[in-house]
Amino acid sequence: MAGMKAMLGLFVLVVCLAGAAGWSPRNPRGAAMSLELKSPDFTAGGNIPKQFTCDGADISPALEWSAAPAGTQSFALIADDPDAPVGTWVHWVIYDLPAKLRALPQNLSKNEQLADGSRQGRNDFKKIGYDGPCPPPSKPHRYFFKLYALDAKSNLKPGATKKEVEEAMYGHILVQGEYMGRYSR
Repeated sequence: MAGMKAMLGLFVLVVCLAGAAGWSPRNPRGAAMSLELKSPDFTAGGNIPKQFTCDGADISPALEWSAAPAGTQSFALIADDPDAPVGTWVHWVIYDLPAKLRALPQNLSKNEQLADGSRQGRNDFKKIGYDGPCPPPSKPHRYFFKLYALDAKSNLKPGATKKEVEEAMYGHILVQGEYMGRYSR
């Protein structure tokens, strides 16, 4: 019985610490909040069209999202494939997106810094900007587009890695949203 109480106490401590660290974004009333992220180019959980992959033009899909909460200073977006044979493969890192932005257009420029101040990082292809799905022949891979509303800018230089952006976001995530598509060859 003492072991059960200790486990319950440890669980409560972990949940409290996770909440204090910003793991579960909450609004002032305590209800969980999230950004609604979507793409007009493919349905959630559906197949990503060839034009957004290495088998096509390899252009970025358009993305749209809902308004973020008060206090949002910037957005960051990370797109990756957790089903890659070598572990999670990063396809896109873009950060310091302006707080007023609600969409990214299709075929976004692959410049390190965009006219609106947004900065793009280095993906696992060792390139700047978006590089789409390019899995080995196998079952479909899942591609997650994760958007974060932040209470600060990262102030990272262009070309940052996913890890560097995640470290800069730590403790600054207000809400987040996710959109997933699939692709196979």
